[in-house]
Amino acid sequence: MADPRSQLPRTTRVKNKQPADKQITAEQLLREAKEIQLEDDYKAPKQIITDPEELSEYRLAKRKHFEDLVRRVGRFNGGVWVKYAAWEEQQKDFRRARSVWERALAIEYRNVSMWLKYAEMEMRHRFVNHARNVWDRAVSLLPRVDQLWYKYIHMEEMLGNVAGARQVFERWMRFEPDHTGWMAYVKFELRYNEMDRARAIFERYVQILPSVKAWVRYAKFEMQNGEVALARRCYERAVEELGEDGQTEEFFIKFAEFEEKAREVERARAIYRYALDHIPKASAPTLYSRFVAFEKQHGDREGIEQVVVSKRRFQYEEEIARSPYNYDTWFDYIKLEEGTGDVERTREVYERAVAQLPPSSAEKRFWRRYIYLWIKYALFEELDVGDADRTRDVYRVVLELIPHKQFTFAKMWILAAKLEIRQRNVDGARRLLGRALGMCPKEKLFKSYIELELTMGQVDRVRKLYEKYLEWRPSNVGAWVRYADLERSLGETERCRALFELAIAQPLLDMPEALWKAYIDFEIAEGERERVRVLYTRLLDRTKHVKVWLSFARFEAAPMPAAAAEGADGEASGQPEPTEGPESAPARATRARAVYDQAFHTLRDVAPDAKEEAVMLLEAWKVFEQDQEWSSPAERARRVAEVDKKMPRRVKRKRAVTTEDGHEVGQEEYYDYIFPEEGAAAPGLKLLEAAYRWKRQRQGAPPGGDVEDNNPLLAVGSSRANTALPSASEAAQAFLAQLGDGMDTGASAGGAEEDAEGSKEHEQGEGR
Repeated sequence: MADPRSQLPRTTRVKNKQPADKQITAEQLLREAKEIQLEDDYKAPKQIITDPEELSEYRLAKRKHFEDLVRRVGRFNGGVWVKYAAWEEQQKDFRRARSVWERALAIEYRNVSMWLKYAEMEMRHRFVNHARNVWDRAVSLLPRVDQLWYKYIHMEEMLGNVAGARQVFERWMRFEPDHTGWMAYVKFELRYNEMDRARAIFERYVQILPSVKAWVRYAKFEMQNGEVALARRCYERAVEELGEDGQTEEFFIKFAEFEEKAREVERARAIYRYALDHIPKASAPTLYSRFVAFEKQHGDREGIEQVVVSKRRFQYEEEIARSPYNYDTWFDYIKLEEGTGDVERTREVYERAVAQLPPSSAEKRFWRRYIYLWIKYALFEELDVGDADRTRDVYRVVLELIPHKQFTFAKMWILAAKLEIRQRNVDGARRLLGRALGMCPKEKLFKSYIELELTMGQVDRVRKLYEKYLEWRPSNVGAWVRYADLERSLGETERCRALFELAIAQPLLDMPEALWKAYIDFEIAEGERERVRVLYTRLLDRTKHVKVWLSFARFEAAPMPAAAAEGADGEASGQPEPTEGPESAPARATRARAVYDQAFHTLRDVAPDAKEEAVMLLEAWKVFEQDQEWSSPAERARRVAEVDKKMPRRVKRKRAVTTEDGHEVGQEEYYDYIFPEEGAAAPGLKLLEAAYRWKRQRQGAPPGGDVEDNNPLLAVGSSRANTALPSASEAAQAFLAQLGDGMDTGASAGGAEEDAEGSKEHEQGEGR
């Protein structure tokens, strides 16, 4: 059997693979298909009916067509029923048209448009009773559809059946429609000038729908009829019957505008103010602007200010309602009320403010702002009101309120005591301050009590207070100094000196330097140079600080006060300075110089690392020597040169920088001082310096420059010095070879190497 694949035609090979001149596209294919498509010119033939039989056939076919449509989609598509009924109406077959409408409404009676079209069909062809029947059924089935009522009433009114229209309105009102329905009824009665009926409708209206809108419309109705008293009565009844629900911005604005139209300006102003006092600001954004405009038109400056105050008052009330512990808001509110001058209202705000106790009574930081409310309250009662008894009650209440076991406020005790002093009740002030010191002693209370007794001249009481003060806190240097100053002012020198001795004998002091300074200043003022010198010696036994040495030296160099040296008669004020004796300038300079020298050696021996302090001392010493004008220039120059010999050299060094965990992160440069005695410890250093300079000259470097900053040999303790020493040794060998003095080059080189090694060891020791 032959293979069927051998019977298939073979595919021909395309010989010409070049693109065709005319390309075939999808657009071209669609266009050609459209061109060859047959045109649909079919139209239904125009049918001309010439006799009743043809008309019957046409109607039968049309009805059959509509019946088929309503069977298929009539339940879901109301438009089919409308077209069917409209066609029957066009054929003047109203019985069949009504049948279509009834069938449609039986399926979907909630379709309002079907009721409207059904009734409009009856009305177009003047079937009034049929239309009434349709409207009655519609409003009975759909009483909440206002449009059906409006159409029904409109038909009756167009027919002139006013009684029938009123009857329809009454049926409608039994269903209690919204505001629009009631106003339509009122307008209907007004069209026929039935004022009493309209008023009765309004009465029913405001009873069924008790709202601001209803009462405002009622009042407008009376106002339009010229019944001002009845209109005002409407607003008043609204306030009584609506209660809080009627206190809205809209109502009060309308009420005030009514009074303004009636030229009752004061009544309108009273309404605005009442509204501002009872409506939150958030609910009345327009009320304030209306009131301001009203006051600008009818009021004065005071009225406008009251409006602004009322507006701000509501703002503060809202902020306080949100955050009652925001005392800054209370302060602003109080300031506002104080500006109005109303004492009772201001006092009420104060009472409300101080009633907001801090949330935590154990921490003072919550009370710091709150306590100023009480202070302002007391000052208000005393200064503005002038009621001292009430002010005393305010202080009494706040002092009972503060938890003194945890903390206290000294200012409250002091203010209460000062009130008693102003009322000439000194004993009462003493009792208050004594009670405060017994319950919760504080430094401020002691100071105030002492100041009070000093003002009264009661020195014995002041001494007792200072004794209690120092028993309570013996480390307070300020108390010791003030107590001593008191005794000094009284001329009790020995008591003052004894107090200073007791003070410096205390084991713990908060500022001992201030105490020593006060003691020394006291002895200087008394002219007791020996006592001052002893005090400085005692102080230097405790501390070797450079400032103490400098102060000691300045004291020795300065003359004692003339009043203490010559007496209080002032006869020595114009006499020249003595040239001999212990108070002469040379003697003072000698003593000061001895202090400087002792201070320098002490600092170098006791604290060799305190190099900056030693430099400070030498600089002060140098300035002192330069200022000795009584000596000759040569003597001053010699003294200054002696101090300069002690001056160190400043060198730049490097040191390692380490982190907190001990890792080295790099190096930093710093300046150090080398004193002459430190430089003498390295005998080979000068030779190495000369070798280093010679090497720089050989390399073409300028001979000048800061040797201390550039020479690595002088950077003692730095890694730079350690790495530079071998090259310096080589430079020393070459330098000695050039001297040509017959020395052994090898021995010189070896000696230089030994010096370099010794210098290196010395520098490493200095670094350690």
